[in-house]
Amino acid sequence: MSMIPSRMAPFLLILAGTALSGCVAKTALDVVTAPVKVAGKAVDLATTSQSEADEKRGRELRKREERLGKLERRYADQIDDCRGGDEDACEKARESYDEMQAIIPTIPAEPDPRT
Repeated sequence: MSMIPSRMAPFLLILAGTALSGCVAKTALDVVTAPVKVAGKAVDLATTSQSEADEKRGRELRKREERLGKLERRYADQIDDCRGGDEDACEKARESYDEMQAIIPTIPAEPDPRT
C-alpha cells in the first residue's frame, strides 16, 4: 500500500515535475553561461585598468626622480673631490653624470607655474 492517497498522486507528480524542470533549467542556464563567466573573468585578470596603469606609471616616475636626486647629490660630492685633485672622483663624477643624462629625458617637465 502506498502512503500517498491516490487523489494526491497527480498533484505531487505535477509539483515534482515543475520543481525538477526548474532545476534542469537552472542547470542548463549555468552550463550555457559558464564559458562566458570564465572568459569574462580571464579578461578582467588579463587587462589592467586605467587607474592601475596610472598608479604604476606614477610609481616608476617617482623611482626615477628619487634615483636622479641621489645621483645629483653624489655627483656634487664627486665634483668637489675631483676639484680637490682626486682623479678617481673625477671618473666617478663622469659616470654619475652619464647616468643622470640617461634618466633626465624619462622624467616629464613640470608645468610652468607662470602660464
